[in-house]
Amino acid sequence: MEVTDSIREYVETKVSRLPKFYHDIQSIEAILDMEAERPVVEIIVTARRKHTFVATHRAADMEDLYACVDKCFDKVAEQLRRFKDKVRDHKGAANLKRQ
Repeated sequence: MEVTDSIREYVETKVSRLPKFYHDIQSIEAILDMEAERPVVEIIVTARRKHTFVATHRAADMEDLYACVDKCFDKVAEQLRRFKDKVRDHKGAANLKRQ
């Protein structure tokens, strides 16, 4: 699949916002592909201590590549937010027990 400059900039802008959801991100990989004339977007985020978050979105009827990127971004951002909450709650509970 040929990736245009505008698509590349759009994806880079989106994934550059991911560290605000979880600060220990080590790498982000975005894969754009076409399957049966429909776009497929996959975002793989690797964080500290071998935590990997993967989100994939395949386009429905009449959905374009930009919408796929948005939905895939939303999925991985939600995974990161939940993980951050889980870690924060776990550490917070331990601190409350000590007092």
